[in-house]
Amino acid sequence: MARYDKYPEVRVKGYDDHAVAGYPAIAGIVQKDLKVGTKNVVVVDCYPGVDEQEIIKGLESLNFDKVICSDYCALREEALTQAIDEYLTEDRVFGVLTTKNFKDVFVTEKIQAARAEIEEAKGNVLVIGVGAGLITTGDLYIYADLARWEIQLRYRKGMSNWNVSNADAPILTKYKRGFFVEWRMADRHKMSHFQDFDYVLDTNVANEPKLITAESFFAGLKQTANRPFRVVPYFDPGVWGGQWMKEVCDLDKEQENFAWSFDGVPEENSLFLRYGDIRVEVPSIDVVFYQPIELLGTRVHARFGKEFPIRFDFLDTMGGQNLSLQVHPLTEYIQQTFGMHYTQDESYYILDCKEGADVYLGLKEDINKEEMIDDLYIAQTGEKSFDADKYVNRFKAHKHDHFLIPAGTIHCSGSDTMVLEISATPYIFTFKLWDWDRLGLDGLPRPIHVEHGEKVIAWDRTTKWVEENLVSPVQVVGEGEGYVEERTGLHEREFIETRRHWFTEAVHHTTHNSVNVLNLVEGEEAIVESPTGAFEPFVVHYAETFIIPEAVKEYTIKPYGASEGKKIATIKAFVR
Repeated sequence: MARYDKYPEVRVKGYDDHAVAGYPAIAGIVQKDLKVGTKNVVVVDCYPGVDEQEIIKGLESLNFDKVICSDYCALREEALTQAIDEYLTEDRVFGVLTTKNFKDVFVTEKIQAARAEIEEAKGNVLVIGVGAGLITTGDLYIYADLARWEIQLRYRKGMSNWNVSNADAPILTKYKRGFFVEWRMADRHKMSHFQDFDYVLDTNVANEPKLITAESFFAGLKQTANRPFRVVPYFDPGVWGGQWMKEVCDLDKEQENFAWSFDGVPEENSLFLRYGDIRVEVPSIDVVFYQPIELLGTRVHARFGKEFPIRFDFLDTMGGQNLSLQVHPLTEYIQQTFGMHYTQDESYYILDCKEGADVYLGLKEDINKEEMIDDLYIAQTGEKSFDADKYVNRFKAHKHDHFLIPAGTIHCSGSDTMVLEISATPYIFTFKLWDWDRLGLDGLPRPIHVEHGEKVIAWDRTTKWVEENLVSPVQVVGEGEGYVEERTGLHEREFIETRRHWFTEAVHHTTHNSVNVLNLVEGEEAIVESPTGAFEPFVVHYAETFIIPEAVKEYTIKPYGASEGKKIATIKAFVR
C-alpha cells in the first residue's frame, strides 16, 4: 500500500475560528466589517490568474454601489506587450527576469480617474483586480492569492495571460510571460502590501473559496517556518515519462505515464494550511517572502535574498524513455543572458532503477568539438539522428548512486531510472541539445537550444575527469551507534552539500546554519523529533521530500512504524 502523502498540511495552532468557506460566509464576514452609515471601499487585490468575475459574482449580495476593475487602469494588449517586450525575447522558452513593477505598466491618469470614481460614489465600492492596491488600499484590503501550478493548469484550459487576449497561444508562451514578467511583478507587489492585508482569499478551487484573517495567515507562515513541513507535490506526464510514481505515489493508473514531479520547490509548490475544519491553499513561496531568515538562515538569506535555493524533484523514466540530452548554463552566462544571479547546478540521486539502466554524463576523450556541434545542428533539421554514444559517456546506474552535474556538464538520465534530482533552483534554464527524434505530447518538436548550449558546454569534462569527480564520490564522514553518515557531494563548483545517513537508531542532525531539504530514500517511515520539544513529532514516508527550517537548529530522525528495527536512509541537502 502506498504511504506517500499527496496532501500534506500544516495545522495552524490557535486560529481554528479564523477561516470561513463559501461566498455566503465570506460575504457575511465582509458585511460585518463594513461601517454603517458611511461609504466603505473594499479592495480585492488579485494575483494574476485569479478569476475576478467569480469573486464579483460571489460578493454580489453586498450590493456595491460601484465596482472598479483595476485591470482597466493598466496597459492592455499591444501596449502592455511592448512595455515588457525586452524581457520576453523571441525565444520559445527563455526570457529575461523583469526588473519592472506593476506601477511601470499602469497608467497614472487612469488610476487618478478610478480614485475620482471612488470619491464620487455614494455607496460602498469594490475595487478588484491585479494591482488593485495601486489605486487604494481602501477600508478593507483582501488579497486573493493563487498557486503557480493552478495558474499553469488554467493556461492549459484556455486562460489568457494578464490583460492580453492570448487564450490560444502555446502553453510555453503563456508560461514564459508569467514566469519572467507577471509573477515577478506580482510577487513584489504582494510583499509590498503585506502590512495592508486584512484577509487572504483562496480561490484555487473554482467556486469553493476560503477566507482567512491576515493575522491567521501570517501566524500560519510563521509556524511553518519553525517546524518540519512538506509542500504540496504535483505530478505531470511527459513524452519520456515512466510508471514508478504511479505505484509509489498512488497516482491515477489510467494516465499513460508521469514524467516528473515537484515535491520540494517552494516557488512552484503550494502549502496547505489547516484552520479547524478548513484547509487553505497558499503559494509556499509566501513562507520565504514572510519568514526568510527563520526559514533559510541568516547566512543563506544574505547570499540569496528571498529565494529558496535548493530544489528536490522527481524524474521518472521507469518503463519510459531517455530524457533529452542537455546542459545548464554557466554562472556568467545565466547572469549576462537571463538576469539570474546563480545557475542550475544539479545532481541525480538514483532512487531506483532497473538492471542495465544508464546515465549520460560528460564527454568522451578526444572528441572533435566542431564535429559534435555540427552533428547537433544537422540533427535539428531531421537529416540524420545525433549519435550520442559517439560523444557522450554512459555510466551504469545503480540504486543509491549519486551523479553530480555542475553547470556546463552535458548529461541526461537514461530510460528505466527513477531520479531524485537535487539541484539549485533557477527552474527552467535547461538547454536541450538532442531529443532522440521525438515530438512532445502536443505533437510539436520540443524546443532545442544548441545555440545556447554550444556556448556553455564544458569541453574539458571528459571521461577521466567525470569518473574522478562526478560519479558517486561517497565518503564516510561520521559513524555512531546505529548510524553511518556519508558525504555524497556535490562538486566544489556547486554550493549545495549533500549528506546521506544510514541508520537503525535515532540520528541527531544540525541545520549547518542553512535550511535543510531531505528525502527518505530507503525505508517505509521515519519520524522527525525535536530534542527540546520545540515542535511536534513529524512523520515522513518513503520518497517524501521534507523541509527543516534553519530556525529549528537541531532535530533527530529515527525509524518509525513499519520501519522500526530496520536500516533506513535519508539524503539531506543544505547550502555550504
